[in-house]
Amino acid sequence: MFLHKHPYSPFIPGNTRKLIVGTLPPPRFTTGELKPGDVDFCYGSRDGLLWPILNRLFNLELPFETSEEAIAKRKEFLQDHHIGICDIVASASREKVDASDLGMKGVKLRDLVRVLDENPTIDTLLFMGGNSKNGPEYFFRKLLKRYSIPLKIIVDEVPRIHEFQLPDNSRVIRTVSLTAPSGAANRAVGSLPQYKEMKAKDPEFNTIDFRVKQYEPFFTGE
Repeated sequence: MFLHKHPYSPFIPGNTRKLIVGTLPPPRFTTGELKPGDVDFCYGSRDGLLWPILNRLFNLELPFETSEEAIAKRKEFLQDHHIGICDIVASASREKVDASDLGMKGVKLRDLVRVLDENPTIDTLLFMGGNSKNGPEYFFRKLLKRYSIPLKIIVDEVPRIHEFQLPDNSRVIRTVSLTAPSGAANRAVGSLPQYKEMKAKDPEFNTIDFRVKQYEPFFTGE
Protein backbone atom coordinates (compact mmCIF):
# COMPACT_ATOMS: atom_id res chain seq x y z
CA MET A 1 0.00 0.00 0.00
CA PHE A 2 1.42 3.37 -1.04
CA LEU A 3 0.94 6.31 1.33
CA HIS A 4 0.30 9.28 -0.94
CA LYS A 5 1.11 12.40 1.09
CA HIS A 6 0.60 15.88 -0.26
CA PRO A 7 4.14 17.20 -0.81
CA TYR A 8 3.30 20.90 -0.55
CA SER A 9 2.03 23.05 2.28
CA PRO A 10 -0.84 25.39 1.42
CA PHE A 11 0.38 28.49 -0.39
CA ILE A 12 -1.79 31.37 0.82
CA PRO A 13 -0.29 34.83 0.36
CA GLY A 14 -1.56 37.75 2.43
CA ASN A 15 -4.81 39.25 1.15
CA THR A 16 -5.67 36.09 -0.80
CA ARG A 17 -9.19 36.33 -2.19
CA LYS A 18 -9.45 33.21 -4.34
CA LEU A 19 -8.31 29.78 -3.23
CA ILE A 20 -7.56 26.99 -5.71
CA VAL A 21 -8.65 23.63 -4.28
CA GLY A 22 -7.81 20.24 -5.77
CA THR A 23 -6.94 16.82 -4.34
CA LEU A 24 -3.38 15.47 -4.75
CA PRO A 25 -0.60 15.86 -7.31
CA PRO A 26 0.67 12.69 -9.02
CA PRO A 27 2.56 10.29 -6.69
CA ARG A 28 5.94 11.14 -8.23
CA PHE A 29 5.71 14.55 -6.55
CA THR A 30 5.49 12.77 -3.18
CA THR A 31 8.46 10.52 -3.92
CA GLY A 32 10.48 13.31 -5.57
CA GLU A 33 10.94 11.39 -8.83
CA LEU A 34 9.97 14.24 -11.13
CA LYS A 35 9.94 14.00 -14.90
CA PRO A 36 11.67 16.48 -17.21
CA GLY A 37 9.31 19.42 -17.64
CA ASP A 38 7.69 19.02 -14.21
CA VAL A 39 7.73 22.05 -11.92
CA ASP A 40 8.33 21.26 -8.23
CA PHE A 41 5.28 23.20 -7.08
CA CYS A 42 1.50 22.89 -6.86
CA TYR A 43 -0.05 21.76 -10.17
CA GLY A 44 3.45 21.40 -11.60
CA SER A 45 2.90 18.17 -13.53
CA ARG A 46 4.02 18.49 -17.13
CA ASP A 47 0.75 16.75 -18.04
CA GLY A 48 -1.43 19.15 -16.04
CA LEU A 49 -3.35 22.00 -17.65
CA LEU A 50 -3.86 24.59 -14.91
CA TRP A 51 -0.62 26.50 -15.46
CA PRO A 52 -0.85 26.34 -19.27
CA ILE A 53 -4.38 27.77 -18.96
CA LEU A 54 -3.26 30.57 -16.62
CA ASN A 55 -0.27 31.17 -18.86
CA ARG A 56 -2.66 31.88 -21.73
CA LEU A 57 -5.15 33.90 -19.70
CA PHE A 58 -2.55 36.26 -18.24
CA ASN A 59 0.20 36.14 -20.92
CA LEU A 60 2.67 35.04 -18.26
CA GLU A 61 5.43 33.49 -20.41
CA LEU A 62 6.03 30.93 -17.67
CA PRO A 63 8.93 28.47 -17.92
CA PHE A 64 7.78 24.85 -17.89
CA GLU A 65 10.85 23.18 -16.42
CA THR A 66 12.23 21.83 -13.17
CA SER A 67 13.87 25.02 -11.93
CA GLU A 68 13.74 27.52 -9.09
CA GLU A 69 12.82 30.23 -11.61
CA ALA A 70 9.71 28.28 -12.66
CA ILE A 71 8.60 28.02 -9.02
CA ALA A 72 9.35 31.67 -8.27
CA LYS A 73 7.39 32.96 -11.27
CA ARG A 74 4.33 30.96 -10.26
CA LYS A 75 4.49 32.21 -6.68
CA GLU A 76 4.91 35.78 -7.91
CA PHE A 77 1.83 35.45 -10.10
CA LEU A 78 -0.26 34.09 -7.24
CA GLN A 79 0.86 36.84 -4.89
CA ASP A 80 0.22 39.59 -7.44
CA HIS A 81 -3.31 38.33 -8.16
CA HIS A 82 -4.32 37.47 -4.57
CA ILE A 83 -4.73 33.78 -5.38
CA GLY A 84 -3.80 30.92 -3.05
CA ILE A 85 -3.62 27.14 -3.34
CA CYS A 86 -4.78 24.71 -0.67
CA ASP A 87 -5.69 21.24 -1.90
CA ILE A 88 -8.19 19.51 0.34
CA VAL A 89 -6.49 16.09 0.61
CA ALA A 90 -3.60 15.82 3.07
CA SER A 91 -2.93 12.14 2.39
CA ALA A 92 -4.46 8.92 1.07
CA SER A 93 -3.53 5.28 0.62
CA ARG A 94 -3.32 3.63 -2.79
CA GLU A 95 -3.14 0.01 -3.86
CA LYS A 96 -2.17 1.13 -7.37
CA VAL A 97 0.37 3.93 -7.55
CA ASP A 98 -1.33 6.37 -9.92
CA ALA A 99 -3.01 9.78 -9.86
CA SER A 100 -6.62 8.58 -10.01
CA ASP A 101 -8.94 10.28 -7.52
CA LEU A 102 -11.07 7.14 -7.40
CA GLY A 103 -8.04 5.11 -6.29
CA MET A 104 -7.67 7.05 -3.04
CA LYS A 105 -8.54 5.21 0.19
CA GLY A 106 -8.31 6.19 3.84
CA VAL A 107 -8.35 9.84 2.82
CA LYS A 108 -7.32 12.44 5.39
CA LEU A 109 -8.61 15.94 4.65
CA ARG A 110 -7.24 19.37 5.35
CA ASP A 111 -9.71 21.42 7.35
CA LEU A 112 -10.59 24.12 4.82
CA VAL A 113 -13.21 25.62 7.11
CA ARG A 114 -10.45 26.38 9.61
CA VAL A 115 -8.25 27.67 6.77
CA LEU A 116 -11.03 30.09 5.83
CA ASP A 117 -11.38 31.24 9.44
CA GLU A 118 -7.63 31.92 9.54
CA ASN A 119 -7.65 33.82 6.23
CA PRO A 120 -10.49 36.36 6.41
CA THR A 121 -9.91 37.89 2.96
CA ILE A 122 -10.76 34.67 1.06
CA ASP A 123 -14.19 34.90 -0.54
CA THR A 124 -14.06 32.28 -3.32
CA LEU A 125 -13.03 28.62 -3.56
CA LEU A 126 -12.12 27.44 -7.06
CA PHE A 127 -12.54 23.66 -7.14
CA MET A 128 -10.41 21.89 -9.73
CA GLY A 129 -13.18 19.40 -10.45
CA GLY A 130 -16.75 18.77 -9.42
CA ASN A 131 -18.80 16.57 -7.12
CA SER A 132 -17.87 13.20 -8.61
CA LYS A 133 -16.58 10.70 -6.04
CA ASN A 134 -13.28 11.75 -4.49
CA GLY A 135 -13.28 15.08 -6.31
CA PRO A 136 -12.55 18.31 -4.41
CA GLU A 137 -16.19 19.40 -4.16
CA TYR A 138 -17.16 15.88 -3.03
CA PHE A 139 -14.68 16.04 -0.14
CA PHE A 140 -15.59 19.62 0.73
CA ARG A 141 -19.23 18.66 1.05
CA LYS A 142 -18.21 15.95 3.55
CA LEU A 143 -16.24 18.54 5.49
CA LEU A 144 -19.18 20.95 5.60
CA LYS A 145 -21.39 18.17 7.02
CA ARG A 146 -19.01 17.86 9.96
CA TYR A 147 -19.70 21.51 10.72
CA SER A 148 -23.43 21.27 9.85
CA ILE A 149 -22.95 24.01 7.25
CA PRO A 150 -25.49 23.97 4.40
CA LEU A 151 -24.38 24.57 0.82
CA LYS A 152 -26.74 26.70 -1.26
CA ILE A 153 -26.80 26.23 -5.02
CA ILE A 154 -26.58 29.40 -7.10
CA VAL A 155 -25.92 28.07 -10.62
CA ASP A 156 -26.86 24.46 -11.42
CA GLU A 157 -24.88 23.94 -14.60
CA VAL A 158 -21.17 23.53 -15.34
CA PRO A 159 -19.36 25.32 -13.82
CA ARG A 160 -21.64 24.92 -10.80
CA ILE A 161 -21.64 27.70 -8.23
CA HIS A 162 -22.62 27.41 -4.57
CA GLU A 163 -22.51 29.61 -1.49
CA PHE A 164 -22.21 28.91 2.21
CA GLN A 165 -21.87 30.94 5.38
CA LEU A 166 -19.18 30.37 7.97
CA PRO A 167 -20.70 29.35 11.31
CA ASP A 168 -19.15 32.00 13.56
CA ASN A 169 -19.75 35.09 11.42
CA SER A 170 -21.80 36.43 8.54
CA ARG A 171 -19.09 35.90 5.93
CA VAL A 172 -20.40 34.25 2.76
CA ILE A 173 -18.04 32.15 0.65
CA ARG A 174 -18.67 31.29 -3.00
CA THR A 175 -17.54 28.00 -4.51
CA VAL A 176 -17.02 27.38 -8.23
CA SER A 177 -16.61 23.82 -9.53
CA LEU A 178 -14.51 24.11 -12.67
CA THR A 179 -13.84 21.32 -15.12
CA ALA A 180 -10.71 19.55 -13.85
CA PRO A 181 -7.47 20.68 -15.53
CA SER A 182 -6.39 17.14 -16.34
CA GLY A 183 -6.23 15.01 -19.44
CA ALA A 184 -8.48 12.47 -17.73
CA ALA A 185 -11.33 15.01 -17.79
CA ASN A 186 -11.18 15.53 -21.56
CA ARG A 187 -13.82 12.88 -22.20
CA ALA A 188 -16.22 14.68 -19.87
CA VAL A 189 -15.49 17.96 -21.63
CA GLY A 190 -16.21 16.38 -25.02
CA SER A 191 -19.67 15.31 -23.86
CA LEU A 192 -20.74 18.78 -22.68
CA PRO A 193 -23.38 20.50 -24.87
CA GLN A 194 -21.50 23.83 -24.56
CA TYR A 195 -18.33 22.24 -25.91
CA LYS A 196 -20.13 20.51 -28.77
CA GLU A 197 -21.74 23.80 -29.78
CA MET A 198 -18.40 25.65 -29.78
CA LYS A 199 -16.69 22.80 -31.64
CA ALA A 200 -19.38 22.84 -34.32
CA LYS A 201 -18.74 26.54 -34.91
CA ASP A 202 -14.95 26.13 -34.95
CA PRO A 203 -13.53 22.66 -35.81
CA GLU A 204 -10.13 23.69 -34.42
CA PHE A 205 -11.62 24.47 -30.99
CA ASN A 206 -10.29 21.96 -28.43
CA THR A 207 -10.74 20.95 -24.79
CA ILE A 208 -8.02 23.31 -23.56
CA ASP A 209 -9.66 26.22 -25.40
CA PHE A 210 -12.90 25.28 -23.62
CA ARG A 211 -11.27 25.42 -20.20
CA VAL A 212 -9.62 28.75 -20.98
CA LYS A 213 -13.06 30.22 -21.73
CA GLN A 214 -14.60 28.58 -18.67
CA TYR A 215 -11.84 29.63 -16.25
CA GLU A 216 -11.43 33.19 -17.50
CA PRO A 217 -14.26 35.00 -15.64
CA PHE A 218 -13.42 33.32 -12.33
CA PHE A 219 -9.67 33.99 -12.45
CA THR A 220 -9.64 37.41 -14.12
CA GLY A 221 -12.89 38.88 -12.74
CA GLU A 222 -13.56 40.41 -9.39
